[in-house]
Amino acid sequence: MNILVLNCGSSSLKYQLFRMPEEQVLIRGGIEKIGSEDALHTYKTDGQDGQDQTTSQILDHREALQQVIEVVTHRSGVLQSVEEIAAVGHRVVHGGEQFALSSLLTDEVKRAIQDNVELAPLHNPANLQGIEAMEAVLPGVPQAAVFDTAFHQSMPPEHYLYPIPYVLYKRHKVRRYGFHGTSHRYVSSRVPYLVHRDLMNLKVISCHIGNGASVAAIQNGRSTDTSMGMTPLEGVMMGTRSGDIDPSLQEYISRKEGLAAAEFSSMLNKHSGLYGISGLSGDMRKITEARAKGSARSALAFDMYEYRIRKYIGAYVAAMNGVDVLLFTAGVGENSPLLRRKICDNLTYLGLELDPQANDQGKGERIISLPTSRVTVCVIPTNEELMIARDTQVLVSGLESWEK
Repeated sequence: MNILVLNCGSSSLKYQLFRMPEEQVLIRGGIEKIGSEDALHTYKTDGQDGQDQTTSQILDHREALQQVIEVVTHRSGVLQSVEEIAAVGHRVVHGGEQFALSSLLTDEVKRAIQDNVELAPLHNPANLQGIEAMEAVLPGVPQAAVFDTAFHQSMPPEHYLYPIPYVLYKRHKVRRYGFHGTSHRYVSSRVPYLVHRDLMNLKVISCHIGNGASVAAIQNGRSTDTSMGMTPLEGVMMGTRSGDIDPSLQEYISRKEGLAAAEFSSMLNKHSGLYGISGLSGDMRKITEARAKGSARSALAFDMYEYRIRKYIGAYVAAMNGVDVLLFTAGVGENSPLLRRKICDNLTYLGLELDPQANDQGKGERIISLPTSRVTVCVIPTNEELMIARDTQVLVSGLESWEK
């Protein structure tokens, strides 16, 4: 079964074609600057050393997906015809309270995605664009929606509600939803293969640390708390996002600086975090380089970043009354030995002992703590696209679960 996985943004899309159940990626690619005359399409087939690249006019998502199908079935030679695509899986950012699981796409499901546009105005409209464009390009092919928020729907009310008037939750669904759920679900599902223990008996803290970052407390295989809230702005400090701040800062800074509400929101989302403190970049690689060369503000940004992640880890140790596994994933979590070391050096009270060699020199999925460590620390590269492909396969095949 060949499953096409799509992640649509407002002016971009990423895709991978999987052969299931072998879980082989046949081709992966992406299109940037959709809506322009010089849209850039890059793609790479399985086993190919480099990647192919084309520039052309692509005015909307339908044209973009037509080009994807053309590449998959003709230019790359991966498939002989469009009929070989059995299903399409879509990443959808916000499913609200309606979806605790992935779902086959129906008119009712699309209406629910539309209903949640107000909660994810930058993402859900683009996700819907991709869904509707795919329906036009591949009519009759089953499609599935895999929601970033679904994994966190297992949180209890005392964890997801805000301490504000309850009527605001009843009227407007104001609550913590959490994000990166597909990533947290994937990496936590890999834990048993590393530690040789049943996930249902473990307390796991998952740190998805990229340009966007979130920490999740996972107990007995279920999300019990997570750092992102009603929007992806809450939680730890990120590349360009502030994370947690005093709510009163909005009134104070807006008055002092003459900012409108939209300008203040833009400041918190696009001009804060590592970028805001360093004045240099939201990219941890550039921050680390500048820190090593003596930049005081980059060093400060790094220290703040590490401290706020570590503080959430400590909170979730308390919330679960312990931790068995601490895992790092996503761009920074997988590729910054320095950040992992700094975090773990300040968690020795838990009986955590890092293996410096495994942390600094290892690659891929691995344990980076010593055998004597009371907390197992691991790095697990995330694979949200594979999780989407798995869920789509289950839904279109009528299987109970891909998990063994």
